[in-house]
Amino acid sequence: MQTLYSRPLTLRGLELKNRIFMAPMCQYSARDGMPGAWHLRHYVERAIGGVALVVIEATAVSPEGRISPADLGLWSDEHRDAFAPLVAAIHEAGAKVAVQLAHAGRKASTAVPWLGKGLVPEADGGWEVIGPSAARFDDSYPMPREMGPGDIERVELAFAAAARRAVEAGFDAVELHAAHGYLVHQFLSPLSNRRADGYGGSLEGRSRLLREIAPAVRGVLPDSMPLLARVSATDWIEGGWDVEECSATLNAVKAAGVDFVDVSSGGLSPAAKMPVGPGYQVGLASRVRAATGLPTGAVGLLTTPEQIEQALVTGSADAVSLGRLLLRDPYWPARQLPAEARTPPAQYLRAFA
Repeated sequence: MQTLYSRPLTLRGLELKNRIFMAPMCQYSARDGMPGAWHLRHYVERAIGGVALVVIEATAVSPEGRISPADLGLWSDEHRDAFAPLVAAIHEAGAKVAVQLAHAGRKASTAVPWLGKGLVPEADGGWEVIGPSAARFDDSYPMPREMGPGDIERVELAFAAAARRAVEAGFDAVELHAAHGYLVHQFLSPLSNRRADGYGGSLEGRSRLLREIAPAVRGVLPDSMPLLARVSATDWIEGGWDVEECSATLNAVKAAGVDFVDVSSGGLSPAAKMPVGPGYQVGLASRVRAATGLPTGAVGLLTTPEQIEQALVTGSADAVSLGRLLLRDPYWPARQLPAEARTPPAQYLRAFA
């Protein structure tokens, strides 16, 4: 039976074979920002499994932009050259691939989750962290230094330089990470941005960093390459960043060349009361899509074909991103797609005969 999630999707000049994406999920398995054997196995297996677009996890635009010392990075040409074979392998396995460019801001220099999270001291390989204001995420996280004009300019240039390297490495798309309490989201939210200059205060000021990064990145991408953005549509805290502010900001960056928005939520503060449950963010995607007209992705505890199809049939989203489900079962998409929409590598055809 034909399903909406099995139909192709076009973003600018990029043809995607279906509407199932692999969500970016940090693996905390890099050395000096370089992808290695783990990343090759992890991402290629999901590409073989049938997703149309693999989105590589948060990849730092500068060393101090990493969440942890084990994060991926794209801040040098050596990183670009290390990514190129991974990109080629994902293509050979039948999927397109995007990279999520990120800066962790005040949530940087922390331990990998299975080692306890929290601050990594400089003596143990950590570093000074920066943010829109001198306000830490929680008591176990480092206190950020408030960014000055030079810091902001360097971050914007780093995003553009990393995007250029992504093009050179062969990626099919670039995604800006503006979600989950990392640097761009920190600027967007009035709960973390307490600045009194042109990058704080009003929505216009708080959104300025993203409104400057988006055209800078768009300017180094080929016209045919889509620019994606991942956002937290709400902080889930009264007085914080919300769907209305998110939609207004997305309308501004849409004009600057953003082609698709992946709608998530939360991550700005541990005080958030998130109503976590099956498909709990689909309604946010629907509201953003209606307010912006942007092609939109839904994500968050989508675990059945019926849930995914419903999100698309109702017009809440144009695609879905799967996360933990793909960690548990890399081949879930290939089994759920109708026979005529399955495109496994030739070596795997016998599995679906």
